[in-house]
Amino acid sequence: MTAEAEARDDGHVQWLPMIAAIAAISVVGIAIGLGMPLLSIILETRGHSASMIGLNTAIAGIASIVAAPLATPLATRFGVALTMLAMIAIGALAFVGFYFAPFFWMWFPLRALLHLSLTVLFILSEFWISTSAPPHRRGLVLGIYATVLSLGFAAGPWLFSKLGSGGFLPFGTTVALVALAAIPIIAARRESPPIHVDGETKTGFLRYIWLVPTATAAVLVFGAVETGGFALFPVYGNRIGYSEADAALLLTMIGLGNVLMQIPIGMISDKVSDRRYLLLLCASVGLVGTAFMPLFAQNWHLMAGLLFLWGGVVAALYTVGLAHLGSQLSGHELASANAAFVLCYGIGMVLGPQAIGIGMDLFGPPGFGWSLALFFGAYMTLAIGRMLLRSRR
Repeated sequence: MTAEAEARDDGHVQWLPMIAAIAAISVVGIAIGLGMPLLSIILETRGHSASMIGLNTAIAGIASIVAAPLATPLATRFGVALTMLAMIAIGALAFVGFYFAPFFWMWFPLRALLHLSLTVLFILSEFWISTSAPPHRRGLVLGIYATVLSLGFAAGPWLFSKLGSGGFLPFGTTVALVALAAIPIIAARRESPPIHVDGETKTGFLRYIWLVPTATAAVLVFGAVETGGFALFPVYGNRIGYSEADAALLLTMIGLGNVLMQIPIGMISDKVSDRRYLLLLCASVGLVGTAFMPLFAQNWHLMAGLLFLWGGVVAALYTVGLAHLGSQLSGHELASANAAFVLCYGIGMVLGPQAIGIGMDLFGPPGFGWSLALFFGAYMTLAIGRMLLRSRR
């Protein structure tokens, strides 16, 4: 029995590897939270359309789809900690590469490389967290995980509002933070969990998408809303009259909502007999929130309050969905299901920026909210349909 398994059996959390995994997640949060608006604003100032910005951002989702099935083989061959350190280095180099890339076409391979590394970090960090936490404390542990990830998302736009989009400073700051996050992973490298592969086929990997469709669809919607919203909200804010700094601070409010609401919602999910109802409620709040955005757009403080509540509840689509998977599966099945979960997140990353970018080009600023509402409405239709179907059996 491994040390991690013993820790789960006696109810203790392995805090050193937990800190290492959460540090890696903080890298993901800061890189996405700062990088998404930074890169979008740079492209906007260079005269690229919202559709082209969305197309470039959607490459992140394609990279995530490619990376998801690669994470387990890489970690099996090189070890979890070493693979995570390599991904941190690759991601840092790719991010700084945007600053030196003079042509728009160069941004596509750089975006792919950046998000391939971030996706592997996502999967391996979540696997490491799962092996370090006893089942009866999963809600607390995932709440901490989601909170730290949200802190990264909140810190990214806040840093962007202070650093701006000019010069090397925002790129250099991000790379320095990424380098610091590697320290706890190095410290805990001897306690990284082994991954035992049982020869599962690609079909077996993909079957986890259909095993719990309400959860995997939830993370797909979250990936679309988060990626598309973060990437194009600065453009939306600029077009409705907000300054660059004010739009970035509104993104920070979304992140703060995530920070304060993930632990309570995660703990509530542990007490709910059927998490699908909680997921449906989160999507409903998302739909209502998008309907109110145009009404609150002219008042920054009302918009900030709305985005605080909206962002915190919508982010729970990921937290509650992940908790649902963790309660149903264990061992290598959990690792495979988590990879499939992140794969669906990547699909959302492809669909979201494209849908929102096209919506804004066709309908102007209102297209931003309408595109978001489309994702929430589709998910609510699926969730209600699944519940009705099960009730008739």
